[in-house]
Amino acid sequence: MTRPQLLEIDVRDLGSARELHLALRDALGLPLWYGCNWDAFWDAISGLVEMPLQLRITGWHSLSRRLPDDARLMEQCLRRLQSKYPASAAQLQFD
Repeated sequence: MTRPQLLEIDVRDLGSARELHLALRDALGLPLWYGCNWDAFWDAISGLVEMPLQLRITGWHSLSRRLPDDARLMEQCLRRLQSKYPASAAQLQFD
């Protein structure tokens, strides 16, 4: 199975950490039992799902203002994936 080329996730209208996790779950194809926390997100992206070649997060700046801690933790997970598992990580674009 080939990795998806580009996946775009629009986070501009998300108002809570739960909404963000559900949007990530749906967009990345995480299992329904996904735990909706940052430890579970790390476990999922580092071992459960195949990440796209490119991941574009649109609405990033507004999300960072509304949910700064969650935005920071999400970015940390994605950057950690790039450093620990570069072959399976996505190129990131935060718009």
